[in-house]
Amino acid sequence: MAGPLSGFRVLEMVGLGPAPFCGMMLADMGAEVLRIARPGFGDDGSWRFDLLARGRETLRLDLRDPSAVEAVLAMVENADALIEGFRPGVMEKRGLGPDTCLARNPRLVYGRMTGWGQTGPLAHTAGHDLNYIALTGVLNAIGRAGERPAVPLNLIGDFGGGGMLLAVGVLAALLETSRSGKGQVVDAAMTDGAALLSTMMHGFRASGMWNDQRENNLLDGAAHFYDVYTCADNRYLAVAPIEPAFYRELMQRCGMPQEEFEPQMDRRQWPDFRRRLADLFATRTRDDWCELLEGTDACVAPVLDWAEAPLHPHNQARNTFIDSGGVTQPAPAPRFSRTASEQPAPPTAPGDLLADTLAEWGVPDTLVQQLQTERTNHGH
Repeated sequence: MAGPLSGFRVLEMVGLGPAPFCGMMLADMGAEVLRIARPGFGDDGSWRFDLLARGRETLRLDLRDPSAVEAVLAMVENADALIEGFRPGVMEKRGLGPDTCLARNPRLVYGRMTGWGQTGPLAHTAGHDLNYIALTGVLNAIGRAGERPAVPLNLIGDFGGGGMLLAVGVLAALLETSRSGKGQVVDAAMTDGAALLSTMMHGFRASGMWNDQRENNLLDGAAHFYDVYTCADNRYLAVAPIEPAFYRELMQRCGMPQEEFEPQMDRRQWPDFRRRLADLFATRTRDDWCELLEGTDACVAPVLDWAEAPLHPHNQARNTFIDSGGVTQPAPAPRFSRTASEQPAPPTAPGDLLADTLAEWGVPDTLVQQLQTERTNHGH
């Protein structure tokens, strides 16, 4: 694979969501990532649409077998990084904890992805994205006043505050290893990452610019110039001209009386201004408004659904979405001017014993043969 991480090798212990997303990002940027999965993984055919597995092989090994554990440790010796997303202690029980792996390869970056982190009173309990963003104060800030907090998919905890945080941590550790020659453990917790994403709001709150009431702040739907409006066809516009010059452009293009809307930051008038804008946007279809406003500094964009987004001219011009294996999906990001990433290959069927792959990763022939014999004896 081409890309800025070409030449780097990463072992990925297959888990759910955030850790595979990290593995996908590293593979998208050119790293050779080998996924290690449990026996039977993917037998239901679900791998065909597991886009988080794109661009890399999946090797199934039974880690209850000491020979399989030894094979992974042999591969660790030839890896730059290992990433895993299990509860604290699971990898240690398998004989693949960080102390064991770093003893085999002192330069290894050992990335750990959990919800609550490796330490703390909740570290060993189950949870999901919604729990993690709830504990950090993020969930309470999202939604309309007087209603329950809105459920913002699982993008904040799992992917932004989780998988992407782990990718940043692994890359930072790899840079440090290139100087020190020493590996280390990266503890990426979704609670930490979700909290980190809300740093700006904590600054706003400390300065008195933000409070704990939903729909009562600059960026949570309270402001008439930062909200979503319903159009005549029951589709939506995202309207966000925060800066005064952009706000004036919106008013001018919409034919709204400038002098009446001039006190943009007068919070007492926001509810009335919103009602007037809502009435205005309800008079035309979404696409009619886009014809007037999109591509200007009025900061207006159509709210597109999953099917519409890949067809938008801007996304098409940038190839923001690609087709790989007949499935439309987001392209690798960010873009690199000199070491551009390749289009990722579609997910591949998991393999039970990829002898060539094991050999390429430095597993001794005798151990490969032993694994083959044990697999045959167990009737696999």
